[in-house]
Amino acid sequence: MHIVIMGCGRVGAALALQLATTDNTLAVIDQQPLAFRRLGDDFTGRKVAGVGFDRDTLVEAGIEEAAAFAAVSSGDNSNIIAARVARETFGVRRVVARIYDPKRAEVYERLGIPTVATVPWTSSRLLKAVLGETTAEAWRDPSGEVAVIAVVPNEGWVGRPLADFESASGTRAAIVTRFGKGQLATSGTLIQSGDVLHVLSVDDQRPALRETAQNPPTGGHA
Repeated sequence: MHIVIMGCGRVGAALALQLATTDNTLAVIDQQPLAFRRLGDDFTGRKVAGVGFDRDTLVEAGIEEAAAFAAVSSGDNSNIIAARVARETFGVRRVVARIYDPKRAEVYERLGIPTVATVPWTSSRLLKAVLGETTAEAWRDPSGEVAVIAVVPNEGWVGRPLADFESASGTRAAIVTRFGKGQLATSGTLIQSGDVLHVLSVDDQRPALRETAQNPPTGGHA
């Protein structure tokens, strides 16, 4: 698929170089042409100098055929404007915006734009967000036996009790992150659109967890 990245700072460049090793085409946008030096001489993607929320700049970067867009410049406002243009004007399905002010996360997520905070997130987690992966390991206990997995459930789970998801995946939910705020999970918690579930899992449960997260619930889990 084609992926457009706005911002060629340290995070944007790291994300682009990671994506360059996958079977995807890339375009990187930055206002400063010198920023593209971070990509190195071997980078084969498009380098577009311009404002990342400008329509013509985005079209030059191939936004019309893009399956994913990451706004990771140094400005919160620029990132969210560009993310909204990509989502609302060009219909890009997978959009993520980097933010510096976590207090804005709730506002942005209400607009349907997943946000990535600067400090706790790395380019590898951005990579997962851009590629649309539904599960990502967030923590593992010292013995290596139990992991906390961040899960973005299929929209078919919206409105269903968290207990149904636990039963289907064989895992135990600990925290639900909703609008950028964490809350302790209970069996009566109903899954909402945009929720990130943090579940406890052992390695043997990972395939079932991934399958459960990627698909809507079956009739057997009511």
